[in-house]
Amino acid sequence: MPGRQAGVRIVSLLPAATDIVAMLGLTGHLVGRTHECDWPPGDLADVPTVTGTSLPEALTSREISAATAGGAHRGSSLYQLDVTMLEDLKPDLILTQDLCDVCAVSYARVNDAVRLIDLDTRVVSLEARTISGILDTVDAVAALTDTRGRAAEIRADAERRLAALPGPSSDAPTVLFVEWLDPLMPGGHWVPEQIAAAGGRSLLLGPGAHSTPHLWSVVADLAPDVVVFGPCGFTPERTIDELSVAAGQPGWADLPAVRQGQVWVVDGPAYFNRPGPRVVDGAEILAAILAGRPDSRARQVSVGAG
Repeated sequence: MPGRQAGVRIVSLLPAATDIVAMLGLTGHLVGRTHECDWPPGDLADVPTVTGTSLPEALTSREISAATAGGAHRGSSLYQLDVTMLEDLKPDLILTQDLCDVCAVSYARVNDAVRLIDLDTRVVSLEARTISGILDTVDAVAALTDTRGRAAEIRADAERRLAALPGPSSDAPTVLFVEWLDPLMPGGHWVPEQIAAAGGRSLLLGPGAHSTPHLWSVVADLAPDVVVFGPCGFTPERTIDELSVAAGQPGWADLPAVRQGQVWVVDGPAYFNRPGPRVVDGAEILAAILAGRPDSRARQVSVGAG
């Protein structure tokens, strides 16, 4: 896209990409977004949505899991892409991903759509699996939009803030981050790094690892000191409504985290689930939890045995 950066028209098909676009100061260049893009608040109201989902609202995590694994829904078939609108918007740059089939419209599907409607558009897949990788994706978008200076500022700020956190230690409290409730899926990819930066030890997964379902009995055996719930796509209120799933598991009431009142709910989509720069905020939230400092972005909850 040489020579076109000044007026680049961007369609973001990934909420994390929208976060990056906003942080680079490019919200005014955003001509299309997903139905899940919700940050920055108030700045996206006039940006058309080019995706939708076939999933009904208010499903439980178990119902969502059944729908995404069943024959009627496979990966990005959960999402509808408005190809006609995409053609009308004539974007220069489309940002998408191929990391998670149930998180967004896939790179392959977007490429197929672009070929079908013969757009002169660059499709870029953002595939971050670690915090360093997230910052690299910021640099990649900046390189395509002549905003390298702003990207350098974002990286420097992130690295400074992460360096100010306690960091890992051998005697750090063990932390289970729950990315999905039913079935249980621990936070993977960059989440173990967030935990380590905050001064904790991640259970079940290490940095960069992809999350897979685990039995709740494994949690009982590991006896975490702290449990943090931040399910993908769930608001804190919706998460709290489903905590009975955890409370009903054998051995839940005996976990050190439960006995010591160290069970927390956070906003997963805002600070943990999406590969955008706000994962640094997530690490700071975890550090506050582990240090016993109040943080309005984390809710301490009492979840007894069900």
